[in-house]
Amino acid sequence: MPTPRDALTPDALTMIQAIAASGSFAAAARQAGMVPSALTYRVRQIEDALDVLLFDRSARQARLTEAGAELLREGQRLLADMDAVANRVKRVATGWEPQLTVAVDSIIARDTVMELCEAFFALDPPTRVRIRSEALSGTLEALSSGQADLAIGGVLAPDSGSTILSEPLGNVAFVYAVAPHHPLASAAEPIPDAVLQQHRAVAVADSVQRGGGVTVGLLGGQDVFTVPSMTAKLEAQLRGLGGGFLPEFLVRPYVASGRLVAKAVARPDRKAPVRYAWRQAPGTQPGRALGWWLAQLQKPATRAALLERQHTF
Repeated sequence: MPTPRDALTPDALTMIQAIAASGSFAAAARQAGMVPSALTYRVRQIEDALDVLLFDRSARQARLTEAGAELLREGQRLLADMDAVANRVKRVATGWEPQLTVAVDSIIARDTVMELCEAFFALDPPTRVRIRSEALSGTLEALSSGQADLAIGGVLAPDSGSTILSEPLGNVAFVYAVAPHHPLASAAEPIPDAVLQQHRAVAVADSVQRGGGVTVGLLGGQDVFTVPSMTAKLEAQLRGLGGGFLPEFLVRPYVASGRLVAKAVARPDRKAPVRYAWRQAPGTQPGRALGWWLAQLQKPATRAALLERQHTF
């Protein structure tokens, strides 16, 4: 006896569709160029494999049972999926990658990333896109470990001579900020490290999977509240849960509205060079999907929007 997987072939599903549409085994057999007995035998094989009746044969017309109607619905979906897969495979053969994974650092404006995705999908590519949220050295690790094809916002340059290429995205200036009701809001400036150390710092967790990751702007022995992203860090500082360095473009509207207070500290100004990087074997060209993203990242307006657009919660 055939198994359900053996019985439910595309030809079999198409045959069920033809019988249901014509309402007759004989009519469907004529359309398929078969004798009615052969078509009836094939239907019996499918019914035996599934252990159900697909057609009510008590009437003059071939009427679907509830099980048959469900098979017809699912069969139509499966046939459409098969057509879509075949079309997708053909388009992938033209140079589009089946999937593109983009690691996005938490410093990058998500609104701009979504706008880039929207523009990419407007091309109707066969490439599926996956966005990974990363932070600090985890952004580059996702790329170097093969878990991502493109990394946007890495603060560390990849090792030279590797299969990872990178370009500068821009520079991000950081300012120390606290909520108006935080004790440091009224502290004399510039605030020395000895005073900062007495208060909780809010830090973004490094998303690196191997090793301890890196920390930025923290003092030894300082109480730390660790959060998963830059937007979470901003929200924590707006609530007065701690202080810390935030991108100037991110805190600008909150300082202007009085929801945050920017404070001068007794340490050099912080300005971090931010990069984007991608994997590319020597002597090869990027696929069409990666090539499109790289072309967008070469535009000054795109780079500025990724680093200066306001984040949204």
